[in-house]
Amino acid sequence: MTAVTASGPFARELRRWRRLRGWSQLDLALRADTTQRYLSFLEQGRSHPGRPMVVRLAESLELSLRERNALLMSAGYAPVFNESGIDAPQLEPVRTALKSVLSGHMPYPAVIVCQYGELLDANAAFGLFTEGCAPELLTPPVNVRRLALHPDGLAPRVINLPEWGRHVTEAMRNRARISPDPQADELIAELETYLPPTDLGLGYLGFAVPLRLRSDGGELRLITTLTSFATATDISLAELHLEAFLPADEATARYLRERTLPTEHAGAVADTFTSTAAAVRTSTTMRAPRNQNSPRRPLRQRISLRDHAGPRRPACRPVGIGVIAEGR
Repeated sequence: MTAVTASGPFARELRRWRRLRGWSQLDLALRADTTQRYLSFLEQGRSHPGRPMVVRLAESLELSLRERNALLMSAGYAPVFNESGIDAPQLEPVRTALKSVLSGHMPYPAVIVCQYGELLDANAAFGLFTEGCAPELLTPPVNVRRLALHPDGLAPRVINLPEWGRHVTEAMRNRARISPDPQADELIAELETYLPPTDLGLGYLGFAVPLRLRSDGGELRLITTLTSFATATDISLAELHLEAFLPADEATARYLRERTLPTEHAGAVADTFTSTAAAVRTSTTMRAPRNQNSPRRPLRQRISLRDHAGPRRPACRPVGIGVIAEGR
């Protein structure tokens, strides 16, 4: 009889990721420039890969930087990607550049969020989305996905909430399929409870759903551009996303231009770029309380996560300065 070596953590993780991608051993072997036989030995625990092979397999499997570190550690190697925290001194040039992007997008709203939708920074035009929202939803750390879909948040002003809300949750589910995460699944499940039932019908546009928003100037129509950073080697950067809203018609563009207050600096941004371990990890799994006694009121002050006391932590998941822009 032939003795079969019990598979270790790396073998199990490699097999799990390959199956999650829906690939055969041959598919992955071709992508990683190795042989199906060798890959089979790795998944059975009969061979142990060198560090370069683990890195190559992780890249072939299209893992995030955080997931690549985990695969390396499962094989007994030290992680190679740092998680310095977005407020780390060495990332000051990046923070300055991102603030310039936010300022340059005025008078249109733009935000920078991390992995689970926590707000890290925003320009002054982001106030368009906070008017009338319950104060507890605006208490740092602010989760922009919850703020958008919660009944006490932006949702009552969204004319096409059934379609646009599902556009938001479907995009989150697509990301979760690529990188499974129980915390992300829990947040998605919460957000879906806020959406009214609807028959999307044949006219549903899926990914190409604009935001139709009620305002004192009439209906606003906004489209969104999502930007991620494709060449980062720091996890904190790689997990950031820049979400910029653009007017879909001239009436919306005119309203947003006129909305900018004369006394408000056109490039003002929230002075944030920090988070806390407890706040970021806990907030996404807790539903925001619905306080029926809390009056809704416009919020025009700048949102800052620095107002939240507590120990700092490296902010969010894998971005660098190579940029991938994705319209939606």
